Amino acid sequence: MGFLGFLGTPLGYVLKWMYDFLGSYGWALVVFTILIRLLSFPLQLKQQKNTARMSAYQPMIAEIQKKYAKDKDKQNQELMRLQEEYGYNPMAGCLPMFLNFFVLFGVIEAVYYPLQHILHIGKDVLTQVAGAMGLNYDMYFGSTLIQQVQSGTLAADAAKLLTAGQLEAIQNFNVVFLGIDLTQKPELAFNALLIFPILSVLTMALTNVITMKMSGQEMQGSMKWMPWIMSLMFVWFGFTVPVAFSLYYTVSNLLMFAQSVILKKIYDPEKMKQQVQEEIEAKKKAKKAKKQIKTVDPTGQEVLKEVTESEMARLRLEMARKLDEEKYKDERTTPLAEEAKEE
Repeated sequence: MGFLGFLGTPLGYVLKWMYDFLGSYGWALVVFTILIRLLSFPLQLKQQKNTARMSAYQPMIAEIQKKYAKDKDKQNQELMRLQEEYGYNPMAGCLPMFLNFFVLFGVIEAVYYPLQHILHIGKDVLTQVAGAMGLNYDMYFGSTLIQQVQSGTLAADAAKLLTAGQLEAIQNFNVVFLGIDLTQKPELAFNALLIFPILSVLTMALTNVITMKMSGQEMQGSMKWMPWIMSLMFVWFGFTVPVAFSLYYTVSNLLMFAQSVILKKIYDPEKMKQQVQEEIEAKKKAKKAKKQIKTVDPTGQEVLKEVTESEMARLRLEMARKLDEEKYKDERTTPLAEEAKEE
């Protein structure tokens, strides 16, 4: 899996511990998925809160984008002002997404190479065994080696490259779950290997749509089709990796659906939207409200003056500029004075 392949090593240790305890590769994946979802729940809770809050800003964002459609600089300025004045944060809730991304690639790596990451047989040894068998050490090699060892058909020159302990571990490696060999690659043929890839695609599409509705986000234009496009992409992906990944993804999608139901009860988007709108209105009123400040009139006397928040900000800026000018006036004039003196 390229530069993210290292993620398979720590997850492989967790899967091995679960496999040793449960004695089943399939159940180890199921329990592992449940554990990941439980550990990520606090982050998902925070994401739900942020996402629900962000839905309240969507009408304001749409208005800015429409009003300044031809002036991108002004549009960006207004969006920045929205962030500064009303707390809009487009990056809120990204951490759980990135966490899921990294876990996903770690699971793919562990599923690609279960003998390396779960049974902890060295990659160099497995590469040599693959060479002796006339094969490449790829994601499908593990299935072939397991089948030959468990059926007793592994060639002697390949078997001698493995220790007795390694051969015993492969011989006893339980990769069958509900009658399905999880190390096999599914094919477009009517057999049991199709069950989990199909379930993973269906559960991902339905979960994406339902989760988006529960989060309060409203997709516009082509974005409405994104969950379905992603599902179609996964059809290809699900048929190019061992079935074990489809099992993990199916269970993960079902847990995500259940998690979304719970999160919606805790942070309901409609209630959060109303709360944020009230906060925005309160800030708007505060900006318009006038406050009394002391200013100095041209005669040098202090007087009370009523100003709005925006007027106060302007006065502070003017005062800062005056102080800056007073502080650095000598540095600005000295070089000019010296030049005049030399002339």
